[in-house]
Amino acid sequence: MQNRFGFKDFVLLVVVLGVGLLVLLQMLQSDRVWDRLDDIQAKVGEIEQQVGGGGGDVDAIRDELNQLRTAIATRPININLGGVAADGISIGGGDADFGGGGGDLDADTSGVRDDSWARPGVPIAWQEPWDFSSDPKDVPGYRRGGEFTEIFNAQPAKITPYLSTDVYGRRVIDRVVETLAAYDAETLALRGVLADGWQLDPDGMWLRVHIDPKATFSDGVPVTAEDVRWTFMDFIFNPLVEAERSRATLDMIENVEVIDEHTAEFTFNKSLFTNLSYTLGAYILPKHFYSRFEPSQINPSTGLLMGSGPFRISNLDPDDQWTPGQDIVIVRNERYWGDAKPPLGSLRSKVVTDPLAALVAYRNGEGDMLTPSSVQYAEYRDDEEFLKSSAIHNWLNMRSGYSFIGWQCGPRGGPGGKLTPFHDARVRKGMTHILDRELMIRDIWEGVGVVATGPNSPASPASAPDVSPWPFDEAAADRLFAEAGWVDADGDGVREYQLDDGVFAKGAPFEFEFTIATGGETTERIISYLKSQCLKNGIVCNPKIVDWSFYSDMLKQRNFDAMIMAWSASAPESDPRQIWHSSSILDQGDNFIQWGSPEADAFIDAGRAELDTEARMADWHGLHRTIHEGQPYTFLRVSPWIRFVNREIGNVIEHKTGLEPQEFFRAAAPLPGG
Repeated sequence: MQNRFGFKDFVLLVVVLGVGLLVLLQMLQSDRVWDRLDDIQAKVGEIEQQVGGGGGDVDAIRDELNQLRTAIATRPININLGGVAADGISIGGGDADFGGGGGDLDADTSGVRDDSWARPGVPIAWQEPWDFSSDPKDVPGYRRGGEFTEIFNAQPAKITPYLSTDVYGRRVIDRVVETLAAYDAETLALRGVLADGWQLDPDGMWLRVHIDPKATFSDGVPVTAEDVRWTFMDFIFNPLVEAERSRATLDMIENVEVIDEHTAEFTFNKSLFTNLSYTLGAYILPKHFYSRFEPSQINPSTGLLMGSGPFRISNLDPDDQWTPGQDIVIVRNERYWGDAKPPLGSLRSKVVTDPLAALVAYRNGEGDMLTPSSVQYAEYRDDEEFLKSSAIHNWLNMRSGYSFIGWQCGPRGGPGGKLTPFHDARVRKGMTHILDRELMIRDIWEGVGVVATGPNSPASPASAPDVSPWPFDEAAADRLFAEAGWVDADGDGVREYQLDDGVFAKGAPFEFEFTIATGGETTERIISYLKSQCLKNGIVCNPKIVDWSFYSDMLKQRNFDAMIMAWSASAPESDPRQIWHSSSILDQGDNFIQWGSPEADAFIDAGRAELDTEARMADWHGLHRTIHEGQPYTFLRVSPWIRFVNREIGNVIEHKTGLEPQEFFRAAAPLPGG
């Protein structure tokens, strides 16, 4: 059969080429409009600085510009063909829509949301747009612009998502990189952030998530389902990327599939109580940015930070990224897609590790918020002059954590290393008995906090109510040490190993290294008390004071005998596998004390798979009792959050999730308050 290229085909070709040219021209025009908007936005920023933070007029201009940005980004490309007819293209005076995408799926005059992305027959958990828990515009003294500075007590090693392992790095990342959902600041209910709806399999084996079509990263590129898939499958689950902590808690995810541009589906290999919260709570990374780097470039990075949040890092140059020792500065994301646009122009994090120097810096106006030591809190909580310029916040929230001494239960340095005396549970329990934790709280932490009994706050339903702290009992400790083979046989005041079992050389002294981070007066008090109690009980304690940035590598390498640290939660109920399961000993997981307990593993595995809350609490209580008997940690205290905050900072609310700096604003003068 002979093919012929007729007149009709020629007309169709001309029309298609013409349409393509028009689309290209319109795209170029859009680029020019976008560049012009950037110029205007920059000029508005200059005006804002000149007028001291901007007033209502500047605020209104910014709102209009952002609305215009959204309109440009989401409008369809309409081509008027002017009545030219061809197969597949309608004629007449109307417009033909050639796509554009990005519109609001809920924009329906009938008020019915578009559920075409969803699986039929399964309820959809629709989500309202994320907004302020406390709207700063409603607070007297509200202004837009200015900078808020928090003084960090320790140096974060990294702020690259998933590679950062400390609470300080997380405080920064949380403002820049968004999750599919997060906990409501007041109700602690899980609410959509990037996700505007989801479906969870009644049996817990799959989760389908729909991304808000308005969501964009800070460079204006839309957030898509492919970004979600790539974040999990190609970044977190890439064994060459040092994201061990996240891999340990997200191990239930079998696969992530792209259903359409804004819909992703997670398939789970087991039904766990964390399937919904942990999956939705993971940071979503921009594939177009992070995929440019190999794991060998990602792992040593310290400041590769990009996301879709209300702030962005001020310097995103991979060749000149943030490094420890510099202030961390994140600036308002003027392209932010969400409704909760922050008033502050920038957030700065300044590290001052010495508590006295940090207090001096705060009082000199170098910072707006400080986490004081317990000694400083006791000194200033009733100081009327201090309270004129600073508010003091003291409250328990879901992030209130516990401090502990961790004993190295496995070989120091990992497989092949030498055992420490603390590989024996009797020795660990004895160490807990020689520490008067009530006295420590009174004398070291000025009475702030209560004695911790285990890995949960006493107020948590996951805490076993029948577990009480081991008492201060040096006689009981002596018996336990002797049972484990540590006795002062020669009367020189130091215990020596008396057993002939080859674990330690017979006659080896009971001596260990205690690693603690630089911390001023509190550190000195802890060292003084621990050394004194050890010497009194025939043990030599050799303190090793290091910078906090050293801790991460030390923990990964398991290179310590004993150390002190604190854990804080990021959710109302945490998955204990990350810290306590024996599998987390491997691959530099967070079981850095290398404590392995088949009984604990069984409770963790059962609890994770239990969807009934009451039954799951019974498993967590069993885990609590097992940890209590094994004493891999000596649990010291549960502490509230305490913050000194400059009274020029408005809308500082004591939320159940902690503090939300994106709600803060800087007033022109100190605000009144109690």
